[in-house]
Amino acid sequence: MASSRHLNLRPFLAEAGKFDKLVGSGQTLSTSISPLDDSFAVHMKNMKFDTDRRSVKADNPIYFAKMHKPPSMERRLFVTDTLIIFSALRKLLKSAESQAEGWLQTPEALTMLRKLGIDYANFIKECWVHASQPINRPEPLQYPSEHYRTLYTTFSLFVVLYLSEPEYEDAPVGDDLSEWLNMNFIEPSTEEGDHLSKFERPWEDETFWPYLIKCIVRGLTKATVFFLNVLSQHPSLALREMTKLLIPLITDQPRLQNFSSEREFAYAARRWRDKVKALRIEINKIPERERTVDVGETGEENWWARLSDIVGVLEGRFDVVRTIVEEEFGGDWKEAVVAWGMFVEGRTRRQDLPDVVAKVLDDLPPDPTNIEDSLHVALLSGNLKEALQHAQTLDPWLSAHLADLMVHLQLIDDEIDEESGLSLRDHYTLSYADYLRSDAGLWRVVADYMYSCDEIGKQQADEVLMRVPLRLYDKSNAITSTETEAAEEAMAHADTDAVVGVLKELNETCSEHQREATRRTICRVAAKAFITRKDYGLAVAYCASAEDWAGLGRVVDYVLEEYITSGPEQFIKQASAISGTMQELYAKGPSHWVFYHRFMFVARYAQFHESLANQDFVTAAKAVVSIINDELAPRAWAAVVLSDSIPLIRFDKELLFDTSEALVLLQKLDEIMTAVNQGAEEDYLGFYKRLLHTRQKQQGAKNQEICSTDAINQLGIVRLFLAQYFARCAVLGGSSPGPVLAR
Repeated sequence: MASSRHLNLRPFLAEAGKFDKLVGSGQTLSTSISPLDDSFAVHMKNMKFDTDRRSVKADNPIYFAKMHKPPSMERRLFVTDTLIIFSALRKLLKSAESQAEGWLQTPEALTMLRKLGIDYANFIKECWVHASQPINRPEPLQYPSEHYRTLYTTFSLFVVLYLSEPEYEDAPVGDDLSEWLNMNFIEPSTEEGDHLSKFERPWEDETFWPYLIKCIVRGLTKATVFFLNVLSQHPSLALREMTKLLIPLITDQPRLQNFSSEREFAYAARRWRDKVKALRIEINKIPERERTVDVGETGEENWWARLSDIVGVLEGRFDVVRTIVEEEFGGDWKEAVVAWGMFVEGRTRRQDLPDVVAKVLDDLPPDPTNIEDSLHVALLSGNLKEALQHAQTLDPWLSAHLADLMVHLQLIDDEIDEESGLSLRDHYTLSYADYLRSDAGLWRVVADYMYSCDEIGKQQADEVLMRVPLRLYDKSNAITSTETEAAEEAMAHADTDAVVGVLKELNETCSEHQREATRRTICRVAAKAFITRKDYGLAVAYCASAEDWAGLGRVVDYVLEEYITSGPEQFIKQASAISGTMQELYAKGPSHWVFYHRFMFVARYAQFHESLANQDFVTAAKAVVSIINDELAPRAWAAVVLSDSIPLIRFDKELLFDTSEALVLLQKLDEIMTAVNQGAEEDYLGFYKRLLHTRQKQQGAKNQEICSTDAINQLGIVRLFLAQYFARCAVLGGSSPGPVLAR
């Protein structure tokens, strides 16, 4: 069983049948469902909340449980490999959207559906064979080979009944059912045949006639003819003569696949049946005294009765078939159903099978405790909803994939249930997806199945994707090589490698299923994670991908914050990291320019500090003037910019500003001082005070708050240096910057 509707907690919180006692004590059970998988936590809870009661540590245990047992390694392989076929069916349905209405019911489309059904069956068979092999395994099989054998017999029967070759839906089904039965339920066994072939006179063995009759009922022509030829040495002359007449009937029994049309098949079948009647006449002519013979140690043998049963089968007498099935096949109803199509009514069609099954089951009921029997009865009877219920009990995989094919073959309706809001197909598909959620690592598979459903399923898939742990900085996942050199390189690029892992797959999944809103939500979550790790380049990229312009603005602010908290070097690095994405957004047009002005300040300001670091003072001076002239600096940063320009103003080897440029700096300073005097201190000096405080700490000074007076005093120093600069310009007698001798 893959799941359970009833879970027992141990040690129990309430004895069976005494839950009312627990409720009477003012307590009950409460559950918390995991957003990641199908697990949940169960714990005791007071029925009433007492606001005056102080919180105390709970003594009661918390139980963690799952509704489904997570797939093992071999089961995961089964799940992921069959997803390939499921996805191929989705592509077929997608292509059908561009075709005329009803295209799925055309021979071309039905041939493709049949191929996919056969692919499912063949893969199940491979798993059955693999599970049957006596080999050493890293872990025990979660499902035994018998489970996969049952899946195969059921799915292959579905293919025979409902995925026949196009234009053969109305053809007689006896041969197809006989092939299915012989492939999946081997009777008689090979060992029985080998046992009889060792004898010179095999008819003397008690298993001879049962074996021969089984071969005939199963349509095993070669084995039948071989042992009939052996009877040419039988002591009964009459039997030898009858055998000569019987062998051609066995070898010449008409089979539909040997004829070009059903009409020719029907004509040949009538002629063959006439020959069987003639054989019956010849058998009945044999005198009573010749119908038995002494075969030595086993005593007298009534060969005539056995041969009469064989002819009775060929005549299509159901009473004979029923008796043989009861005696030789243990009363297996499947044998009788198939024999009906082979001998009783050779032109039995698929639509006739429900009536045939009903007639057979009156005499040969199935085993109600055998889930495989129940499945086969439902499929052969055309009770497809019942078949899906049994399939769900056996394995949610089976019910989901059968329902998926059934709805596209128009075998079940696709109407929405008013209570659940789901179609029958979606109900079983989502049940299977719920089972897969027991393994959080299968989220991609879960999403594919959920997105194949209508809106309820799609919404569930959205929730699954939004709760997948991104593990953006899980370095153990980033390293895939075992070699030291490769490992070191992977560590160096661990952050980038992690991003192209789960996050990339989530984006691809959303894009594949056209879930743009979900994709943007995931990108916003990822951007916040990148911000936390100060990975602002990726944060900007994912904000842009999510079209989260407010978030993108916050990232730019965080980059500016780096200057306050970490200094110019880190600020330059982070500004460079976001530069590429911001330039791309600018190139896309005005709709993406809302935060570009703020970014331009970051870029120009980073350029200014980079020039300072490289001692390119001329370029640095131009950057300062540009920032102020173009009004790029936010009002909160103007004081910081002026303070940072002091080294340029005081540079004694060269005048870096002409008089008009220095005047621009002075005007900005006056603007700040005027605003401060009018009460806008925080608007203009907030960041500057923080910068001064940070520098104070870096210099080892006591941790004292910087007040507005301190900031104003520092700006007064800027005014003093500007006054000195103007004096130097006046002394030199010009407005243009130029070399000045050091004094």
